[in-house]
Amino acid sequence: MATERIGPPLRGDERATLRAFLDFHRSTLAMKCDDLSDEDLRRRSVPPSALSLLGLVRHMAEVERHWFRRTIAGEELPLLWSDEMDFQAAYDASTSTRPEAFDAWRAEVEHSRRIEEGAASLDVTGYNARWGEDVSLRAVMLHLIHEYARHNGHADLLREGIDGTVGA
Repeated sequence: MATERIGPPLRGDERATLRAFLDFHRSTLAMKCDDLSDEDLRRRSVPPSALSLLGLVRHMAEVERHWFRRTIAGEELPLLWSDEMDFQAAYDASTSTRPEAFDAWRAEVEHSRRIEEGAASLDVTGYNARWGEDVSLRAVMLHLIHEYARHNGHADLLREGIDGTVGA
């Protein structure tokens, strides 16, 4: 199964550009997981790290949930894989499967898209308890682009270690 990835526009308004770069990075993470077994997706980087491709997908589901649903939409929700608000817990995908992780991630991405599309502007704010202040939708979108870009670098190395696939 090949993930379709569309490059961000070279010209466009701020919101469309942020949206496209975020979707580009979302697709990049999915691409890094294409054509791998659950066992490969659970393969850890180096001891003692629990980092794996499936763990990254789970972690990004938590990140999407926290920033869009909890922060911007103000929903009071627990994390998916931790009752203690431990974002690191998602990295342990030792018993996870592709459907479990990807279904959760895709559901959170769809929630995020609906929240972003429904917001009147990038200046809409929500309270982030961790930072102790309101943050704009613009800052949230930029933060997620940063999170995906950083973790996609990890995904590059993980994928190369599994089957030698590099690039893109």
